[in-house]
Amino acid sequence: MKKYTLLAVSIALGLSACNSDSETNDTAQVSFDVSDAPVDAANAVLVCFDSVELVGNGLPPQNFNVGDSDSAVPANDLCLDETGNVIPGTVGIDLLTLQGADSAALVQNAEVPAGNYGQLRLNFVSQGSYVELTDGSRQPLDIPSDQLRLDGVTLTANQSFNYTLEFDLRRALVAPPGLPNYLLKPRGLRLVDNASVGHLDGEIAEMLLIENECSVAPADNEEAVAAVYLFEGQDVAIEDMFSNSDEVSPYASISVFYDGVSQYPLSIGFIEAGQYTLGLTCDTNDDPEEETELTFIHAQNVTIEQGQTLEVVIGE
Repeated sequence: MKKYTLLAVSIALGLSACNSDSETNDTAQVSFDVSDAPVDAANAVLVCFDSVELVGNGLPPQNFNVGDSDSAVPANDLCLDETGNVIPGTVGIDLLTLQGADSAALVQNAEVPAGNYGQLRLNFVSQGSYVELTDGSRQPLDIPSDQLRLDGVTLTANQSFNYTLEFDLRRALVAPPGLPNYLLKPRGLRLVDNASVGHLDGEIAEMLLIENECSVAPADNEEAVAAVYLFEGQDVAIEDMFSNSDEVSPYASISVFYDGVSQYPLSIGFIEAGQYTLGLTCDTNDDPEEETELTFIHAQNVTIEQGQTLEVVIGE
């Protein structure tokens, strides 16, 4: 089974049409956010964005360049070139600061023609992007072609839509053997409609970890003690969670860490409303590039409701 990260990256597409009692128009307002979730063995995952594109609708691409307009997010000084100078027209976002229901904006309230956009493109500057490991060292982060492409959206005139792009870094972030850099791949990315999502917060009962001889209260709080996988549909059998088939591919996953006091908190954001099965494993070395056998020790049904945050204790 491949390694799954619930980096949490979120993109919000807000669509507000301008209406009056006497007339309508064919424009929409669009906003983009990013979000992520915890990943093993990293203190930071800084990604340098420079633009967002909506492609299709029989029109030239709708481009939103960082810092170019009131709609695009302002540039910041986090993305540096190899000489230490700020890369202009970029915004650096540490995905690991955007966990659970937290997100950061890339584009806000940009007016675009309504219609069907077949593709959403995120454009990056790999040169300033990096992964900071738990020992404080930094490794370059490359994005193939400096671009991630996703299925597009249909923006209906005079309606409002909100979408989030969730980065599942346990799947998308890989360290190829023999290479000095990490890669950010498009797998593990989810584009969800914020109007139909909920969130999940909770913790793992320590007794469940003890009974299954899992690590508890490690001296190093940056050491993951478990991983939680979220599967679509209820009553997914533990033995089926081992499979790497598309039928049981996780919807999301996160690493779980000890909080240094008494709890093992977890948070998964931007989940499409519906029924799911949580799978818990104390195997935290799932490799996204290799087949890895995981031993799941617990399964638990959950129901995510639109606009709500479900509180859950796994193992109680």
